[in-house]
Amino acid sequence: MDADSVIEVLQSGQCDLVMDGGRYGFAHLGVPVGGAADAWALQRANRLVGNVDTAAGLEITLKGPVLLFPQGGVIALTGARFDVSRSSGGAIGWNETLLMARNEQLMMGVARSGCRCWLAVRGGLIVPDVLASHSTFLPASFGGMQGRALHAGDRLTFGKPTGDPVSSCDPPHASDASVPFRVIPGPQAADFTDAGLAAFFSTLYRVDAASDRRGVRLAGVPVAALTQRSLPSQAVLPGAIQIPPDGQPIILGWDGPVTGGYPVVAGLASVDLPRLAQLKPGNTVRFATVTLEAARKLAREAMDGY
Repeated sequence: MDADSVIEVLQSGQCDLVMDGGRYGFAHLGVPVGGAADAWALQRANRLVGNVDTAAGLEITLKGPVLLFPQGGVIALTGARFDVSRSSGGAIGWNETLLMARNEQLMMGVARSGCRCWLAVRGGLIVPDVLASHSTFLPASFGGMQGRALHAGDRLTFGKPTGDPVSSCDPPHASDASVPFRVIPGPQAADFTDAGLAAFFSTLYRVDAASDRRGVRLAGVPVAALTQRSLPSQAVLPGAIQIPPDGQPIILGWDGPVTGGYPVVAGLASVDLPRLAQLKPGNTVRFATVTLEAARKLAREAMDGY
């Protein structure tokens, strides 16, 4: 594939972002790692097209774009399954390598289930490097395609192949919404009442429409604190579950703050972070505790399986 091969955006989706594995080492500047909401899904897509794991691709949320491949291309789709078709009428599979012919269009509709999918193109998307990453960081409007979601008329360049595609790649993550999110007690878990903790661990919470990559906001029985007190800012990571004064949990996301002053009642086990990427407004969430040792064991098993 020529170095000037492009993808033309004929119609944008709800939120199409250029993403890679994220930017590390800038938390002291207030910049989170960010990157793909499910880094494993993007890595899997990259392997299917013969890219390095860290190559930039597209993260597509809820409703996808219409893309034109003037010179053709080799792509892969992973993550949540979307309604999708191609102008040639050919089949579209998930978690497999797909060949796009010259001047063929990929037409993506809405997510059938889940929230996000990832598209990799052989050669990787070429966008300016900002703070050692190609990922879009929407809160500060930098990275990716001029720090924003794709617009109709955008042209995305992709480069030369770097490796051999794998033939297929099965997704390693369970996405059953009935399975509770596993959490480790947080540093301020003792600051909440028994009734508040019982509510957190025994009731369903609904994902609020105000959720985004900064945080997944939940609505349900308030998690009551023993007292309302100010806390010094503490370091936080994606998956930290903060409880603001109204008692409604917020699960910090990939573009969330690197420090926070709300008490953290719990943190998601890292093995369940990819599932967080598939929550959409109206979904329900429940939690179950695991020990730190169990969470580490789950993470090791997931990596071994990948």
